Amino acid sequence: MADLKKLAEQLSKLTVLEAAELVKTLEEEWGVSAAAPVAVAAAAPGAAVEAAEEQTEFDVVLKETGAKKIDVIKALRQLTSLGLVDAKTMAETAGSKVLTQVGKEAAKDAKSKLEAAGAVVELL
Repeated sequence: MADLKKLAEQLSKLTVLEAAELVKTLEEEWGVSAAAPVAVAAAAPGAAVEAAEEQTEFDVVLKETGAKKIDVIKALRQLTSLGLVDAKTMAETAGSKVLTQVGKEAAKDAKSKLEAAGAVVELL
């Protein structure tokens, strides 16, 4: 078996051009490609982006009530089973979660109703 330390020393003394030539020689000799692992590594981040785009459950968060507080309270009562006092408290508390873990359509519907009432809403 080859002396691995000696081989490592010899490889570290190669110039960039010599190292590139060595890569080409080994690719031809062994029938492999040094670029294949790079392509696989580059594909992995794209898969993570696709997974993030496929969110199916959302939280509807009330960021600001806006100028029409009464209209927002009415919208909150329509969307939830809250009473008047609880809906008022929610409207006055920035960052309140109006709905949690709802489907995309329900979240969009709630957002549009609250925004029509004058609120600022965010889907998480």
